[in-house]
Amino acid sequence: MSKSFKVDTKRIGIDAPPFIIAEMSGNHNHSLERALQIVEAAASSGAHALKLQTYTADTMTLDLQSEDFYISTSDSLWKGKSLYELYQEAYTPWEWHKPIFDRCTELGMIGFSTPFDETAVDFLEQLDVPLYKIASFENTDIPLIRKVAATGKPMIISTGMATVAELDETVRAAREAGCVDIVLLKCTSTYPATPEFSNLATIPHLRQLFQCEVGLSDHTMGVGASVASVALGATVIEKHFTLRRADGGVDSTFSLEPEELQSLVVESERAWQAMGVVSYGPSEREKPSLQFRRSLYVAKDMQAGEIFTAHNLRAIRPGYGLPPKHLSELLGKSVKADVRKGTPLSWDLLL
Repeated sequence: MSKSFKVDTKRIGIDAPPFIIAEMSGNHNHSLERALQIVEAAASSGAHALKLQTYTADTMTLDLQSEDFYISTSDSLWKGKSLYELYQEAYTPWEWHKPIFDRCTELGMIGFSTPFDETAVDFLEQLDVPLYKIASFENTDIPLIRKVAATGKPMIISTGMATVAELDETVRAAREAGCVDIVLLKCTSTYPATPEFSNLATIPHLRQLFQCEVGLSDHTMGVGASVASVALGATVIEKHFTLRRADGGVDSTFSLEPEELQSLVVESERAWQAMGVVSYGPSEREKPSLQFRRSLYVAKDMQAGEIFTAHNLRAIRPGYGLPPKHLSELLGKSVKADVRKGTPLSWDLLL
């Protein structure tokens, strides 16, 4: 069975509110000042963690304009760029990581990152990050998985595009290399993603298959999919985050703004609280409301020996009389004493 675990002071698991990660990605738009403003906005919105991506264009790809290295997909947000150009635009300078993580710590958030190659892992280890994220496009990079797992720190792994067999290989490699705490995030690797292709029903299946914590890396617009995921057992939610989508940036189109992130934090915790346990019958808090059920009452003044009819015996509120289910068996029976209108019916009123 999966078990909860702690990262710094935050618990991740079904016994804690969903762990909300604000993903900065390239939304800093090449400004450290803006990056720090994003950190502050994420903290003010209630996010538990802020995540960066650690790479350079040179650690990601080759500086070539040939067909293999050119984005030509018609519906891509980045159509018309080479891979190298995209990563040059989107990367977070490595010298920014420490001031960003320091600001996270000052504001009570966990700062961490996604490494995209082994040099990034070595660099992040120097900064003593408390956990790691593996991106969907790297979830089959077994050497990278082993390198990160060998740190012994928790790993959050996005599952975008991966088959069950590939995920099994990835999880096995991570565990064999020393990772104890793994979170698998259901992810649809389109940007933005659409709700109808999000397949959140996969989340409990991931938990069952791999016996680990599960969650959602959500590229849809808004917070609906993320909140819904909590009902399916998601304990970690990651959303891209920016100050304002109108400011532009490589990921701004599908990023949350501060008010939306705050809504996600609040509503996901409400969803978690609402899950509760299997429960029937009135709770302690509901018991006072039993009085507002319907019950059988004398609806007209009656004299001893008078017969109950549909006119003088009714099922009405409040609930201090006999239950309405007895109405048919009581009609035609006689009252044994004078009773006034508004008397709750009880068995001792019958002849």
